[in-house]
Amino acid sequence: MHNLPIGVFDSGVGGLTVLKALQQHLPEERFIYLGDTARLPYGTKTPKTISTYAIQAVNFLLDQGLKFLVVACNTATALALPTLRAHFPNLPMMGVIEPGARAALALSHNKQIAVLATQATVSSRGYEEAILHLNPQARVLAKPATLLVALAEEGLLQGEIPRLTVAHYLEPMLQAQNFAADTLILGCTHFPALRSAIEAVVAGRMQIVDSAESVALDLKAFLSKHPELKSQGKAVQPLRFLVTDGIGRFMQVAEIFLEAKISADDITLVDL
Repeated sequence: MHNLPIGVFDSGVGGLTVLKALQQHLPEERFIYLGDTARLPYGTKTPKTISTYAIQAVNFLLDQGLKFLVVACNTATALALPTLRAHFPNLPMMGVIEPGARAALALSHNKQIAVLATQATVSSRGYEEAILHLNPQARVLAKPATLLVALAEEGLLQGEIPRLTVAHYLEPMLQAQNFAADTLILGCTHFPALRSAIEAVVAGRMQIVDSAESVALDLKAFLSKHPELKSQGKAVQPLRFLVTDGIGRFMQVAEIFLEAKISADDITLVDL
């Protein structure tokens, strides 16, 4: 069991930032990444459809052999994680929202927390519910920043264009009269790729919580408490990528997000 891979599931490519953080913090572990690129974006689908897609993806990953699942998609975490836990009670799993919420509350001094996410995640109220469940006295302001997804996927990570776009979304939050957030959650898995532009705009006025980093740290802590699942040595088998469409586009974005060369031989087209 301990040498089986950890599955990382996303609706597309954003979860690659989570994968990168997992590789950095858990270099001894094996990973298999599944991006449902044929059916993205999940944010335009109903909760029932998203749950159906997620169940299909996890069933496919289980057929490959799996010891743990990371749902590296904010929309799928918010709308399908409870269903996945009920459907696969023997598979330990983790989403991206609760680790980010917990990390933000730990960092925040005044418990006023801003969330930058996609429209789908903001509409789901996933972060608000997670934060308020942990601390009912907290205040949360979540705003969509959809254009940042396109910038990340195009590799426009630094310079004037991403800085101005980030400022367009963040400055109203920073200048809000009745809300003084001291902590910002990057509530979309694309956004860690733009962290330098986000830091330039925030300029120390808010602490930044990277949900990808939070997931990696939470999983590392989980495995330390469950040695029966922890790998017993450095990973030697190559990272596997599974996609449901668009190998070329996936490879292009993967090289941006992972900051590494990816071979087409490492990517397999699958049908869920």
